[in-house]
Amino acid sequence: MSDLRRDFPAFDRASGGSTPTAYLDSAATSQRPRQVLDAEREYLEHHLAPVHRGASAAVGHSTTLFEDARATVARFVGAGEREIVWTENATDAINMVSLGIADASAGLGGASARSLALEPGDEIVITEAEHHANLIPWQRLAAKTGARLRAVRVDGHGLWSIDDLAAELGDRTRIVAVAEVSNVTGYLAPVADVVSLAHARGARVVLDACQSVPHRPTDFGAMGVDFAAFSGHKMLGPNGIGVLYGREELLDVLPPARTGGSTITRVTLETAEFLPSPHRFEAGTQPVSQAVALAEAVRYLEAIGMDAIARHESELAARIVEGVSALPGVRIIGPGVGVERAGLVAVSVDGVHAHDVGQFLDEAGIIVRVGHHCAQPLHRALGITASTRASAHVYTTDDEVDRFVDALAGVRGFFGVSDAPAAAVIA
Repeated sequence: MSDLRRDFPAFDRASGGSTPTAYLDSAATSQRPRQVLDAEREYLEHHLAPVHRGASAAVGHSTTLFEDARATVARFVGAGEREIVWTENATDAINMVSLGIADASAGLGGASARSLALEPGDEIVITEAEHHANLIPWQRLAAKTGARLRAVRVDGHGLWSIDDLAAELGDRTRIVAVAEVSNVTGYLAPVADVVSLAHARGARVVLDACQSVPHRPTDFGAMGVDFAAFSGHKMLGPNGIGVLYGREELLDVLPPARTGGSTITRVTLETAEFLPSPHRFEAGTQPVSQAVALAEAVRYLEAIGMDAIARHESELAARIVEGVSALPGVRIIGPGVGVERAGLVAVSVDGVHAHDVGQFLDEAGIIVRVGHHCAQPLHRALGITASTRASAHVYTTDDEVDRFVDALAGVRGFFGVSDAPAAAVIA
């Protein structure tokens, strides 16, 4: 897929002279192709107008572009148009679900919302590997409702099993919230099994799909999840927009977390009645240009083919794991050699803090992510404070991941924690 790189202006620049930058931080934020940048610019320059407000031709055209973007994203993830809600990002989307359930538990939303309500003693099940965005909202929901938060523990590689999850489910389980792909380990969750187990207990499944939708074929309807969340900026799209997926019948009764203009059917000084989904959740001015750009990102990904993208990134991850596994003093977090994983690999280097590893790599023109990756409980379970993560996307090449492995081989020697000779860090 190296031919695709010409579509990305970010790769026109060089680091330290003639050596191009190796961008291996796409799990945090992906680069954007010219097609996406141009689509947003075209809207802003020629079609900008408020949506769903007024009766002018300009408003009508802008609204059509906005809703066409919703239809494009819905098709991409196997959803109906009424099942796609625009949010600020995936974190916002998960919070909208947890806050809505909290309101339903407090009696808001009427009788129709009672099916979503939690009571003292009910249980919310997560895993120890979750991103904070799929942990803290459930902590808050448990505190508000008296529910109990339970966590599936990870093993020494940072992985959890479906058997361990099954052991945590009980008659009072009401919500199961997991990531389809861990942003630290690259673990591919057995979503079908999670859904089957949860639904057998009468529980709802909330899926963090941030690291899966941009990289793998997705069909939320076929998967059977109840809610899911993902972000535009991880899938070649813009910042400032995310997506909440929810089954139509659930979104129509979930109380909206934010209220105001554009969400209502009737308002008095005492009460308000809300529209059906998705508009009941989209209060105020919406991210219209971002939605248009996100739809263009979807078309770009579709033109490549999600199966081809998944194969490409899986091969790159295997290449990294095989290379790193031969390095003394470097620990791979997550699945090892020969085990399928998503296109990201986090490592811990003995005797060297992840921030120092990242600085060493940066000097070599290799951009990675360092820190706890918003997953402190997972790192704590592994006995480390931080790790170094390399992550791929459609534009990542074999040469880039080889440069990462080769530079990583010189880290311990450079910092004097082994007898290995220090590698040159500036190309």
